[in-house]
Amino acid sequence: MISGGKLSQETRNRILDKGLQVVSRSGLEGLSLGPLAELSGMSKSGLFAHFGSKEEIQISILDHTVEFSKSKVLEPALRSKEGLPRLRSLVKYWMGWSKKAGLPGGCPIAAGLFELDDSKGPVREKLLSMESEWRALLKKFTKDCVDLGELRSDLDLDQFVWELCGIYLVHHTSLRFLKDPKADYRANRSFENLLERSKSKGKRKK
Repeated sequence: MISGGKLSQETRNRILDKGLQVVSRSGLEGLSLGPLAELSGMSKSGLFAHFGSKEEIQISILDHTVEFSKSKVLEPALRSKEGLPRLRSLVKYWMGWSKKAGLPGGCPIAAGLFELDDSKGPVREKLLSMESEWRALLKKFTKDCVDLGELRSDLDLDQFVWELCGIYLVHHTSLRFLKDPKADYRANRSFENLLERSKSKGKRKK
């Protein structure tokens, strides 16, 4: 329903929900406004009238992806005890989150990192900002583990996050592209190995 020349929140959410479904399967560059308008029950000109440009729609869908994923990944993790339980919980919900959330394809953000690596413009800058914020959050969760003495005090936090993101991306491509039935197992094993190498000496298994 459109009121006063502006999209109602319900209509906007419906458009972004449909857009998220499309981007999950076809990528940001694969977003076609004609089919999106049709899926949303609007005209293409009506869609442009409210969003202004394809770039604005792409950025809005990225923002929507963050809000959608929070309820699937971050919020459940925050219910776990601070430190390693919370970090483990975050990684558990993060790995393969798009499939568990019912999206028809993969994670739009992970796909966008490859899709827009050579691009310039506001969509790439938005994606870069989102990835930087996520890595900062991973670093904070890891530092909490260090502060609690669960991970060693001299741990290179940036290296830890770098390796953790590497596990996520390999899991994503193994699950989506290679259809590896052991993708979850290998990702979990890699994460546990990373933790074991990073633990305080007093926390290491004997």
